[in-house]
Amino acid sequence: MTALLFILITLVTFCLMEVVTWLTHKYVMHGFLWILHEDHHQPRYQHTFEKNDAFFVIFAIPSILLFYFGIRPELNFMFFIGLGILFYGVTYFLVHDVLIHQRFKWFRHTKNPYLKALRKAHKMHHKHLGKEDGECFGMLLVPFKYYRQYLQTT
Repeated sequence: MTALLFILITLVTFCLMEVVTWLTHKYVMHGFLWILHEDHHQPRYQHTFEKNDAFFVIFAIPSILLFYFGIRPELNFMFFIGLGILFYGVTYFLVHDVLIHQRFKWFRHTKNPYLKALRKAHKMHHKHLGKEDGECFGMLLVPFKYYRQYLQTT
C-alpha cells in the first residue's frame, strides 16, 4: 500500500467519525448509556471530571486495538483507521471540551464565525436537560442556520 492510500484511509476515517459521533450521541449517549451522559447536561458544578468523560475511554478502545492489530504482523490499513479515530478524538477534545465548554481557558474570545456557530449549536443541544427532544448531535458539522447568523455579523 502506498503512503497516499494510508493518508486517504486516515482522512476518510476522520470524516466518517462525525457520522459515528452523531449516531452514538443520539442513540447511545441519549439512549441506554444516558446514565453516563446525564451529568453533562446538568448545570455546571465545579468538578474536574464528570461521568460523561468515560466516553473518552470507551471511544479510545477501538483506536488502541486498531493500532495494535495495525502493526501485526506488519504495518497495515488498520493502523491508519486507528489514526483517523485518534485524530478525531483529539479534535473532539479541543472543540468540545476546550472551545465549547471552556474546561480549559484557551480560546475564550474567538471571533471566527464557524467556531461561534459551533458554540451556538452545542448550546442549543444543551438547552434540553433530559435525554429526549435533543438537537445538534454532531460536533464538526453545524446546521447552516447557526453559521449564517454569525456570517451576517462579520
